[in-house]
Amino acid sequence: MVAPRHSETTAPASSLESFLAELIADQQKLQTPVTRAATAHELQPSAWRAERFRELIPLTAPAPGQQYAFEVDLDSCSGCKACVSGCHSLNGLDEEETWRDVGLVFGVSDRSSFSQTVTTACHHCADPACLNGCPVLAYEKDPLTGIVRHLDDQCIGCSYCVLKCPYDVPKYNERLGIVRKCDMCHGRLAAGEAPACAQACPTQAIRIVHVSTHSAETSPDGIVSLPADPTYTRPTTRYVSDRPLPTDLRPADADAIRPQHAHLALVFLLVGTQIASGLLLSAWILGKDSRILNGAAAILYFAALAASVAHLGQPFRAWRIFLGLRRSWLSREAVLLGAAAPLVALNALRPFFETLALPPALAVVLGPTAITLTMAGILSSCMIYIDTRRHFWRPLNTFVRMGGTVLISALAFVAPAGAAVALVVKLAGEIRLLRASRSSARLYDSVLRAPSRLRILLGIAASALFAFGYVIAGFIVFTAGELIERVLYFRAVDAPKMPGQPAA
Repeated sequence: MVAPRHSETTAPASSLESFLAELIADQQKLQTPVTRAATAHELQPSAWRAERFRELIPLTAPAPGQQYAFEVDLDSCSGCKACVSGCHSLNGLDEEETWRDVGLVFGVSDRSSFSQTVTTACHHCADPACLNGCPVLAYEKDPLTGIVRHLDDQCIGCSYCVLKCPYDVPKYNERLGIVRKCDMCHGRLAAGEAPACAQACPTQAIRIVHVSTHSAETSPDGIVSLPADPTYTRPTTRYVSDRPLPTDLRPADADAIRPQHAHLALVFLLVGTQIASGLLLSAWILGKDSRILNGAAAILYFAALAASVAHLGQPFRAWRIFLGLRRSWLSREAVLLGAAAPLVALNALRPFFETLALPPALAVVLGPTAITLTMAGILSSCMIYIDTRRHFWRPLNTFVRMGGTVLISALAFVAPAGAAVALVVKLAGEIRLLRASRSSARLYDSVLRAPSRLRILLGIAASALFAFGYVIAGFIVFTAGELIERVLYFRAVDAPKMPGQPAA
């Protein structure tokens, strides 16, 4: 009786050992990127290895109409993140700071699952959005190499380039109060050495090549859908593969919930200047009986401008913000709102004009001029976010939110019933436009559910107070609701990234 039991237990164990041995043998035969690289390094002479490293960078400078660009061999990328570590170590980045990332995309190929790791860094675009949006000209594109460099000593830490870049490349450094990003290790390239990421890669999946700047010789959209139209910035990174890639590839974290920064200083700037502009407009309509409104507008306006300074990582460099006036909406907003500030102050001092013996004509043009400048500044505020091309910040949604704040503020003390109706329409527009943005709607329905419901309740309460004639109470509740609405405007925006992003 004992012997059969022993044979019954040892036979399966023997079969299991044989099965495991077969699996191990099969694994040893797999030609993974790391296995191929290790075999090549073991079997080939040192001269061959040196030649291979020299192939990581071009031997000549870019010709006219060309620039340097990253090329990534997807078939060789193992997702080991040696490129991330190499970049981090060489550039002395802070603990949580990264200039290169590794992501994963997946799909279906020939009825079987398909996955691919993708390493990404700055694409050194032919028409970089970060450079075009910077208000202090803290970016430059080298005319010879095409490398887009960030000038750390010029940065004011406004982070607008972070919002402008559709690939999540510039990263804000809390310790330094500035933005930093990949510069393709331009110093190493100038010395004839490959960038840290390319030299650290064990499979040599990353190298530098020449690409044309006349047409976007790049194919990130061959891997996943780009977060933005490639004609927007004309990214130059090239991804190559000998395998046919599925057309339905999507990022592995496409369904991740990623609420964005609240930017409270910007919330107070936007809501404060817009409500102040509305109060100026209502005071101008009411005429002489508007001293309190003009005074309140001035206090609110200057408080908003003061709060905006807290948004900057390097506020003592803020005087340079006018340098980007030609192409940056942020510069235009700062210049216009700043130019309106003394007029808003003088407008609040109009009751003292007779005592100061100032020209009466000044009082006539002061109000309209202050209103015009503040309105132009608010239009620039809208364009700052529209120009990022993020779906949630599209023109209609932005103008409904920010323009609605100005309109309701202007109507509150002139026609409270009209303010009540306008606020209801604004709330309905916010809800309807939100549903057209899938990723933002998911945020509203999950982590932002409580503040979004509070915003609606405050809006309804303010509308009711306006309708029943409780104007001051309604205005206070309305202001609180607008502050929450603007926080949601920042936190619920879609966050573009590579490789790919959630569907808008």
